Amino acid sequence: MSTVAVNGVVAASAAELWRVLTDLSRSRCGDRPVQLLTPGPLGPGTSWRELRTRPGGGVMAEEFVVLAAEPPRRLVLGSPGAGVDYRITWALRDFHRRGRRYASVTVTVRVQPAAATTRALALLLGGLAVRAAERVLRQDIAALAAAASAHHADAA
Repeated sequence: MSTVAVNGVVAASAAELWRVLTDLSRSRCGDRPVQLLTPGPLGPGTSWRELRTRPGGGVMAEEFVVLAAEPPRRLVLGSPGAGVDYRITWALRDFHRRGRRYASVTVTVRVQPAAATTRALALLLGGLAVRAAERVLRQDIAALAAAASAHHADAA
């Protein structure tokens, strides 16, 4: 199993980020199309499919299911991949600096290879895969921050 974690700071409250992160009428991070697979409010068992750009180019569909939701602090998602299973945890925490409210964002991805060949490939490409995953997670945090900023501007 491999684990990659990325931290960021966003000029928004954890509650504002939670609203954007869990708004399945649009993508969690950016302008990726989202197809809701289960009805009802977001909670454990909610699932959806979104299109993501591959690091090397091209588009792939990924399915996500909510494993745990603790508003506005923690969202845990599962995503079965081709030969690997992902567990993605979004942790949000408010703090104040110089009279302004911010949120600390930590995204942790745990990758569990499902097949022996995938485990061997992960060992061979480990460092490269970690750097690529860190880059994608940083982009996701930046897109979340931008979406929260846009959402805040729309509400004002």
